[in-house]
Amino acid sequence: MIFLPHINLTPYFMYKIFVNDKPMVLTTLEEEETYFKNYKLKGLSLSKVIKKLNKTELKEARLIHKDEDKLLKKFLKKLPNVIAGGGKVYNQNGDILFIYRNDKWDLPKGKTEKEESIETTAIREVEEETGVTGLEVVKPLEITYHIFKRNGKYKIKITHWFEMKTNFSDALYPQEEEGITKVEWLNEAQASEALKKSYANIKSLFV
Repeated sequence: MIFLPHINLTPYFMYKIFVNDKPMVLTTLEEEETYFKNYKLKGLSLSKVIKKLNKTELKEARLIHKDEDKLLKKFLKKLPNVIAGGGKVYNQNGDILFIYRNDKWDLPKGKTEKEESIETTAIREVEEETGVTGLEVVKPLEITYHIFKRNGKYKIKITHWFEMKTNFSDALYPQEEEGITKVEWLNEAQASEALKKSYANIKSLFV
């Protein structure tokens, strides 16, 4: 097997799927292992890779498949998928809407309901989790992927993000039954500070 020199070429990263804050990187290229470990996507046991990321000092797993057009499709078949929508919401002052849950700053999001468009999901979830209304979608943002565990089984959450704007200026209401303890508009400096205590996939929306 021929390895490409790490110092001269960055692998072609197609997608990142986060396990907590450690990424599984889907890529078509293979490099000599340093802080990461290479795995062939075909026939891979994801649970073993997840355990390795969760229980060891391994910083990253790279899942390799030669066909870039099939990379994501083949990966997503390995676990049940949960489709969600969320919003990066700006008010008229340019502040961004954040929620606080599980000791982390986050953006409002949630899973789609039957027969619901993904934009409708994103707007509904922002309204339910924060009390903010009058939302207008400006543009779609990236899709993020992360793996979580429910009832002893791993699943992949696929979240479609949208930039939104609103002139809403009334009181904010955290959806406490969803574990949200705070909802706040944060300016640029405050948002930068909050992101230090957030998730890697949320941070990617601010790059």
